[in-house]
This record gives sequence, structure tokens and C-alpha cells, in this order.
Amino acid sequence: MPTVFERIVAREIPAAIVHEDEWIVAFRDIEPQAPFHVLVVPRTPIPRLRDAGPEEAGILGRMLLVARKVATEAGYDDVGFRCVLNDGPDAGQVVPHLHLHVLAGRGFGWPPG
Repeated sequence: MPTVFERIVAREIPAAIVHEDEWIVAFRDIEPQAPFHVLVVPRTPIPRLRDAGPEEAGILGRMLLVARKVATEAGYDDVGFRCVLNDGPDAGQVVPHLHLHVLAGRGFGWPPG
């Protein structure tokens, strides 16, 4: 059964898409944790980061470049933004499709969580 992210990528479920290319789709999170909260997902599903191998190095790099692009286009290049990638249920990963959270628009503490 396809994940919700696979269904968004396939346009079976509507989403507020902010970036789309051959490899990546980025869209606004429906339960934002910050004023700006975008999810960056690869078109080809990878369940978790630990499932990615050396052959996925390019897509992992593209995810980070898209994160920078969407944050910059939203005006957060000078004030900063946070990228979060959860791996597995104990880390808070709910959907088993690798995704990067891009958050901005408020201050973030350290350590996270």
C-alpha cells in the first residue's frame, strides 16, 4: 500500500506544493510545527535514512539543496532555518517514506526534543 507521501507525489492527494522536480517534491506540512514547515521528499520512496545506501547519495544531497532553496525563497536565508530528519518511530518518524522537515519563522531551542 502506498504511503501518504507516495500518494501526494502521484497527485492522488492534494498538497500545497512549493517545489517539484524530477527527483524531489516539497510541500507544506498539514500540521505545521513552525510558521514555515515544509516537507522535502524523494519521488522514489526510501522508508528510512538507514535504508539509504551509497547509491542514494545524490538524492540525499538534492534533498538538502531543495531545503535551502525553499527556505531561501520563503525569506529565511538571513535569519536561519532548521532541517530535521527523523529515522524510525522512537525518533518521531510517522510516515515510512524518507522526508526532511524544513522549519523556520520562530526560534528553536537546543537540544531539540
